[in-house]
Amino acid sequence: MLNKGAWDTFLAEQHPDIFCLQEIKAKPEQVKLPTDDYHVYWYPAEKPGYSGVAIFSLHQPLNVSYGFPEDIIKRFKVHGDIYGNPNLEGRVITAEYPEFYLVNVYTPNAKDDLSRLELRFKHWDPAFLAYLKQLEQTKPVVTCGDFNVAHTADDLANPKANKGKKGFTDEERAGFQAFIDNGFMDSFRLFHSGNGFYTWWSHFANARTRNVGWRIDYFLVSESLKPKVSQAEIHPSVMGSDHCPTSLTLNL
Repeated sequence: MLNKGAWDTFLAEQHPDIFCLQEIKAKPEQVKLPTDDYHVYWYPAEKPGYSGVAIFSLHQPLNVSYGFPEDIIKRFKVHGDIYGNPNLEGRVITAEYPEFYLVNVYTPNAKDDLSRLELRFKHWDPAFLAYLKQLEQTKPVVTCGDFNVAHTADDLANPKANKGKKGFTDEERAGFQAFIDNGFMDSFRLFHSGNGFYTWWSHFANARTRNVGWRIDYFLVSESLKPKVSQAEIHPSVMGSDHCPTSLTLNL
């Protein structure tokens, strides 16, 4: 997005108070970003060129924390698998503001052969939900990012062909449904119904032009924030990545 010129254009047009990145694949000293107006919080993976998340905020947060708390890691045994320790992959960063917590997440991919599905279903998703509920005991929560799952058949172009494959297994969908069942609302669905709304497209077969995509990037909000949610959008015209930006507007 930066190299393709979309960064400056997007910031100039949208000028978000806060924006979050996932899969940054770099350490802050490796990238020069034109973000002079923003407080920047970077959480890269230990492995070079892999994963990572970041938050850019016009308003300085009260506090910023990185990863899951130790009690969550121990309780849900989020200790890793054959691919490594997800706690070292720069996947969760949390900024606290006066009225809410913002949690930026890059959820582990289940892999083509589903070899990371067990980590997702048995450990990661329950741990992430417990972490959100723990935060919610203090104040409402907004969480955003790449959840690496299409929640319903309306969230991908070819649900029948992809049933049981990574991103659309029963286990991943159940993990996401647990967020909904526990009071976190899919903000986009407050305003938009049906299919055709996607945030990621394969590089193959001209998928983006044909809009053969998946909605795997979400803003979830605590139910108590519903009256303050005024807009939730997807921005498919913003190029520069195989994902497109999503946005949430809160009237606080």
